[in-house]
Amino acid sequence: MDHATIRGALTERLADLDADLAELTAVPRDPAATISFGKRVGEGTAEAVDRLTKVGTAEQLALMRVDVVRALEKLDEGTYGMCDRCGALIPEERLDARPWSVLCVRCASARA
Repeated sequence: MDHATIRGALTERLADLDADLAELTAVPRDPAATISFGKRVGEGTAEAVDRLTKVGTAEQLALMRVDVVRALEKLDEGTYGMCDRCGALIPEERLDARPWSVLCVRCASARA
């Protein structure tokens, strides 16, 4: 892939992440949509679980957003395709699958 194609894919991914994060972190407009916890599993508990799931998803998307922004910076720096941690080349197959990869597989697995 050429740098213009990569930049386009990363820019599009960044816009998608921003939209998803905005939706996940939006404050509910219904003031009656408060969570109530009782002794029984009910609608309040289901709502709480749903919100906790959204928080976890938002955290993962926020981490991915950091990598997308960093990958765009690396394009500008001329270091795209090199691992931020060890300096090794990131395999092209990995970059094709995840253009926002800023770590090689070994370093990425150590981060997780």
